[in-house]
Amino acid sequence: MNAKRGRPRNVETEKAILSASYDLLLECGFGTVTVEKIAERAGVSKATIYKWWPNKAAVVMDGFLSAATARLPVPDTGSVLQDILDHVRNVTRFMLSPDGKIIKELIGEGQFDSGLAEAYRTRYFQPRRLEAGQLLARGVQRGELKEDLNIELSIDLIYGPIFYRLLVLGEHMDDVYVEHLVNYSFAGIRSK
Repeated sequence: MNAKRGRPRNVETEKAILSASYDLLLECGFGTVTVEKIAERAGVSKATIYKWWPNKAAVVMDGFLSAATARLPVPDTGSVLQDILDHVRNVTRFMLSPDGKIIKELIGEGQFDSGLAEAYRTRYFQPRRLEAGQLLARGVQRGELKEDLNIELSIDLIYGPIFYRLLVLGEHMDDVYVEHLVNYSFAGIRSK
């Protein structure tokens, strides 16, 4: 969200716009959502939306994220293995849900819309990577993981297979798969 555009936001109006954009995304898909449709559904003018968001991609991503963020809590169990396992389970379950299917659609649309690709990278994927990195860094600090752990590479090692299976292979995953994935990954990054 770009809080510096226009005058301060009315909280109720903002909620109506975000809700309208999310509902339309679920109903129609990103390709058919327009700022006009969002404005009509929210009962506001297009100008109001453009005062607060630079384009359709930004308002749709903010609508999606406002609905989805609560479903992806960051665990802190005291064990890096359990934290990562819980985080990976949450991400996987989310990606398999109707909301997660929206992310897959947005990734596909982002191949043709660079503004959308930038929005989902910065507003959805980078925050998830940051969360995972913080969990791993906490594990290094507590001595549970290798002192010289390459955190970015470890994130790719753990989370990459999820997106490969979902986006390339189209295969379903369950908690058993996630547990095996995390345990195999931790075999290489755990401190001795």
